[in-house]
Amino acid sequence: MKYIIGIGGVTNGGKTTLTNRLIQHLPNCCVVHQDDFFKPQDQIEEGEDGFKQYDVITALDMDAMMSTIHAWIENPVKFERSHGVNNTLDADILPESNDKDEGIHILIVEGFLLYTYGPLIDVLNQRYFLSIPYEDCKKRRCSRNYTVPDPPGLFDGHVWPMYLKHKKIMEDNNVDVVQLNGTKSKDELFQTVYEKIQNNIVKLL
Repeated sequence: MKYIIGIGGVTNGGKTTLTNRLIQHLPNCCVVHQDDFFKPQDQIEEGEDGFKQYDVITALDMDAMMSTIHAWIENPVKFERSHGVNNTLDADILPESNDKDEGIHILIVEGFLLYTYGPLIDVLNQRYFLSIPYEDCKKRRCSRNYTVPDPPGLFDGHVWPMYLKHKKIMEDNNVDVVQLNGTKSKDELFQTVYEKIQNNIVKLL
C-alpha cells in the first residue's frame, strides 16, 4: 500500500523537525522537500513589494517536484533504494510480511506551499498544516541563518503577507487539512501526527 502525507504550513513552523521525527518511526518512509525545488536565483522575479518573490508558487519548479513524487508512486521500492531507505516494517502499523516489496510504503511531502497547487493536493492522502503566531514566527525566522540572508524588511514586507494570502486561498478552496499548533512541544506534535497516521492507515487495511 502506498500512502502520501503532506506536512505544510508557515515558515519556521516546525515542518522539517516533525518530518524528520516521522521518518525515523514510519516504515519504508521517504521524503520530498519542496525547498529542494526552488528555481535558480536569476529566475526569481522581483515583485511590486521590492523583494525577490520566493514565497510564491512560480518560484518553484513544481513540474520537477511532481515528477519526483510520481516516480515514487510508480515504484516506491526503487525510489527507497535509490534514496538509501532501508525497507523495514513497523509492527505497530502492519504485521510483518515475508515479501519486503509488499506492505506499506510512505512518502512525506514537506513544504510551505503544498495546499494551493491542485495536482499536489490531489495525490496527498493526509494533509497537515502547522501554524504559529506572527511574533513567534518572526522570532524564529530572525534566529535562522539562511544561505541567502533575508534582506531588511523581508518578513513583514513579503514572507508573512504571502503566508496569509496562501492560507486564505487554502481556506477559500476548502482544502481538507488537519490544523496543528506549532507552539506545542515537538514531542506532543509528533505523537499527535504519528497516532493519526497509524489510525488512518489501519482503516485502509
